[in-house]
Amino acid sequence: MGIQFGIFDHLERRRDVALDQQYEERLALLARADEHGFYAYHLAEHHQSALCMAPSQNVFLAAAARHTRRLKLGTAVMILPFHHPLRLIEEICMLDQLSSGRLQVGVGRGITAIEHNWWGHPPEEAQGRFEETLECLRLGLGGDTLSFRGKYFQFDEVAIELRPKQTPYPPFWYAGSPELAAQHGMHYLIGGGIERTAARVVEYNALREAASGAPNRVNGHIAAPLVGSSRHVFVADTDAEAERIARRAFRVYAGNFAKRGWAGPGPETRPDGTVVPLPGKGPGMGGDLDLAMKVEAALVGSPATVRAYVQAYAAQTGANYFVGAFQWGDLTHAEAMRSLDLFAAEVMPAVSPA
Repeated sequence: MGIQFGIFDHLERRRDVALDQQYEERLALLARADEHGFYAYHLAEHHQSALCMAPSQNVFLAAAARHTRRLKLGTAVMILPFHHPLRLIEEICMLDQLSSGRLQVGVGRGITAIEHNWWGHPPEEAQGRFEETLECLRLGLGGDTLSFRGKYFQFDEVAIELRPKQTPYPPFWYAGSPELAAQHGMHYLIGGGIERTAARVVEYNALREAASGAPNRVNGHIAAPLVGSSRHVFVADTDAEAERIARRAFRVYAGNFAKRGWAGPGPETRPDGTVVPLPGKGPGMGGDLDLAMKVEAALVGSPATVRAYVQAYAAQTGANYFVGAFQWGDLTHAEAMRSLDLFAAEVMPAVSPA
């Protein structure tokens, strides 16, 4: 089964270069990914943190649109409770036009309570605000006016002057549990290794089929959603070199993620030797690259090692999408570019669609 390839990015703060240079180098990385035939770029949203130097995703994506030609550009995810629906409708339309119809809208409710508090929203309101904003986007992007009556937003025949380039509007993506993604027919990003991905693909497909006739689906216009999972990826000429560099970078990534509330005690080692991250450990896993590789959160090695894994992923998961984070922690621009080039040249051709 052929696989499309995407890129996930927190756009973490690097301490070795000035911020303007970091932006320019990341845009150069995206231009290279565009040349290599990657399908899409997915940018995260976090605030007041070294984890994310592009908290205003749409500003950075507008710049990325001018540095790329085919690469689709999107969010993973845009935290809907932090945004006013009318402003989002306008910015989505602008970005879709500026990118010549390449925008992808990944949405979520946000998982870090302190960020909701900063916006003056009790975290327990997140789900309700998410649902209302999503419905306003569906109605506003698909029509000439917006009328909506909810707990948090009320609109009466508001004129929608901007239109997206894609018809009826850009596709939506969701990361997390499969229920909401399937209900709306959204493209779906999964967390976890090959076994978990395979189980979630089956679950998503069944739920999506059951909801196929439901009204008000935001992705009702998408016939064949992309479904897949993500990894932190680093490729070097040898396994030893890849692990040496990635081990350094993963410790920095873990420190950046811990500032979003994920820090906790060390991993649990069960009597059978199984190592399991404790609740609260989070994606950073305390900077333990060996653990991250064991649970398939990180894919690190030579082209042959990484190619074998991606071939197994394509054969065993039923997924049609694979997402790699190619620059994270303190990976330099040169290290990330070399890793991306090796992945594109020696891994992607083995499983890419014909």
